[in-house]
Amino acid sequence: MKLNLSLQQNFQSPELVVKRAHIKKVVETALRHIETQSDCEIGIACVDNDESHKLNLEYRGKDKPTNVLSFPSDLPDEMAAILDSFPIGDLVICIPMVLREASEQNKAALTHFTHMLVHGTLHLMGYDHETSDEDAEEMEALEIEILAKLGFDNPYLERD
Repeated sequence: MKLNLSLQQNFQSPELVVKRAHIKKVVETALRHIETQSDCEIGIACVDNDESHKLNLEYRGKDKPTNVLSFPSDLPDEMAAILDSFPIGDLVICIPMVLREASEQNKAALTHFTHMLVHGTLHLMGYDHETSDEDAEEMEALEIEILAKLGFDNPYLERD
């Protein structure tokens, strides 16, 4: 599996400097963990609170910014079969929200950003945590496993 990554860093912060290589490694690790075989394309945009708020309101009807938004590709399976590289979709990560949550949860900013990247990638691949407790448990277990492969602790453990 090969990953083609399109990255837009519309918002950057000195508290969270993330290299393209890290993002690519995280997404590739997540996709391999769920046994994605085909070459993939993903778009990732790092945005501010205003952009996240606008998109969250427009696409989810929620009048506030959010940490990560996932926009899965809606290509039919038969189209995917003829493409060299399958577009799995786009992620929009709100950097100020990730920084705030990391601080509130006593986590390093890179740790929380990495978790949101894994979380969003799983959403793009059809995983959901809002429809049932069983689905949420499955998604959380995958996140824990993927993050462990990357050398990160369980993000759902309480921090002091």
